[in-house]
Formats: sequence, structure tokens, C-alpha cells
Amino acid sequence: MNEVIKFLQQNPVQYLATVGRDGKAKCRPFMFAGELEGKLWFCTNHTKDVYKDMQANPNIEISVSSSDYAWIRLSGQSVFEDNMAAKEMCIQNPIVKGQYKEASNPIFEVFYLKNAHAVIADFSGNPPSEYTL
Repeated sequence: MNEVIKFLQQNPVQYLATVGRDGKAKCRPFMFAGELEGKLWFCTNHTKDVYKDMQANPNIEISVSSSDYAWIRLSGQSVFEDNMAAKEMCIQNPIVKGQYKEASNPIFEVFYLKNAHAVIADFSGNPPSEYTL
């Protein structure tokens, strides 16, 4: 898990893909919030389409590449949980704090990845590293 966390932290703007409620693929920039209780956490709010898409179909994939041409693909099911410790962790990010002000904001939502699977690969020709989280 440490390699996955390090990769996400070093490449802070990832891209999260969902299946939209219209059945079409949707991809948008996202940010990893951190690890807590052995889970990878992210945040959004319940007024956004991404939240509604994940409620309809929790299967998501996150991807990002590094400046040295390595990349990660992280998949799993989004699980929303009213977890104040996770919200407090997320709100430490100045961008998140600027949007939601405080962890108790009623529209602020946090989710973790259940059954997460990560693949870190590059163009070296070496086999990718795989992780079940």
C-alpha cells in the first residue's frame, strides 16, 4: 500500500472515471486525500454529478502518470461513509478547505475504495507492480 500512497501523493491531480447515469464514461480531475484505517480516502460533495454517478454505480477507476512516464491505475468500489476523522483529514488540504470551509459542512462527503486494486507500470518493459489493497 505504501507504494500506491506515495505515487498518489507525488502526483496530486489524478483522473477519476465513472460510468455516468447516462451510461457513458465520465472522467474528471480528482485528488487523493490520504490513508486512514487502512483505506484510501477521497472527497467530493453530494450536489455533484460524480457523487450521483457513484451512487448509481460505485465502480470507479483512478489514473495518473508521473513526469518520468510511470502511471498508476487504481480501481475499486466507492463506499461513502459519514466518517468525521476522514473528513478532518480531507479538510487539511487547502483546496478542499477553500471549497467546504469545515469538515461538518452538510454537503461534504468522503469515500474510500473497497476491494481496491492498483497497478503501477512504466515503459521500461519490466512487468508492472500489482497491489490488492
